[in-house]
Amino acid sequence: MKRIVILISGRGSNMEAIHRACAAEGWPASVVAVISNRPTAGGLGWAAERGIATASIDHRVHADRAAFDAALAAEIDAHQPDLVVLAGFMRILTPAFVARYAGRLLNIHPSLLPSFGGLHTHERALQTGCKVAGATVHFVTAELDHGPIVLQAVVPVLPGDTAESLAARVLVCEHQIYPRAVRWFVEDQLQLCSDGTVRHALNAPQWLFHPS
Repeated sequence: MKRIVILISGRGSNMEAIHRACAAEGWPASVVAVISNRPTAGGLGWAAERGIATASIDHRVHADRAAFDAALAAEIDAHQPDLVVLAGFMRILTPAFVARYAGRLLNIHPSLLPSFGGLHTHERALQTGCKVAGATVHFVTAELDHGPIVLQAVVPVLPGDTAESLAARVLVCEHQIYPRAVRWFVEDQLQLCSDGTVRHALNAPQWLFHPS
């Protein structure tokens, strides 16, 4: 049984989607802990209500990023995870932290990486005149919003779209592809290749098109 630790900074909607899919689909895994860098994160209460261990490691009380990452890693390791999932975790992690969990650290980003890494992804997509947008699940590396891509979802950019309306449609796709990617991991269906790509053992499609 694989052990999943999820890191959040806010409401944790992707965390909820992963936990629900794990229970509904009978994965060989369980979410054993939810950790936030913000003590007031709404997702902590949701997780606690469902009997999941929770913790907050407030980044503001640590001297620097390395000190925060060390405290965070100590809390994560206490739960002996097979997989660490970043679900709206709004902190840039140090290379040492990323290396500690290499090959078992997943993130989701609201763009079709490698385009529009960082913040304000939907505004930038609209400003550039993109005809499609989407989300990407990837293994985390030391380079921000890079790393081997596991799964992507594509949505069309519609006439009259705002950053808010586009973000809402992309989020629907996030809730579909992130649980799918996590399930693939815990079922040992993903292979990290030496060329920096990810191969699915059963050759399942590694993209999703959402027409609305």
